[in-house]
Amino acid sequence: MSALRDALRDLSDDVFFDLLESEDAYLLVLDVPGVSADSLELSVDDGRISIDAHREKEPEDDYRYLEENRSLFLDVDLPMPADALETEAEAAVERGVLELTLPKTRDGEMTIDVVEEDAD
Repeated sequence: MSALRDALRDLSDDVFFDLLESEDAYLLVLDVPGVSADSLELSVDDGRISIDAHREKEPEDDYRYLEENRSLFLDVDLPMPADALETEAEAAVERGVLELTLPKTRDGEMTIDVVEEDAD
C-alpha cells in the first residue's frame, strides 16, 4: 500500500483526500467539488486506479466569470495496493466526495475461479 500512499502524497496541494484501512478493505475518500457521477470517469484495472473528473458549472442568471479560481480538472493514475481486489471495487460520489472502496484479498491470497473443462 505504500506505493498508493506515496502517489497520493505527490498529488497537487489542491487535492484533498483521506486513505483509510480496515481488516477487510481500503477506503479512498477524495474531495471532488462540483463533480457528479456523470462528470466522473473511474476505472480500476491492471493494478491501476484511474480517475478523470471535471466540475460542471455554469454561472447563474446573467453572470459571467471575471476570474475563476475554483476550477477542477482532475486526471490521476494511482497504483492499487498489492492486496486489493480490483474486481470487487465499489465507488460512490455524493455531494462532491468520491468514496472508493477496495476490498482486500482474503488471507493475503488472491482468489482464482477454476473452471472444469470437459474431458474428451
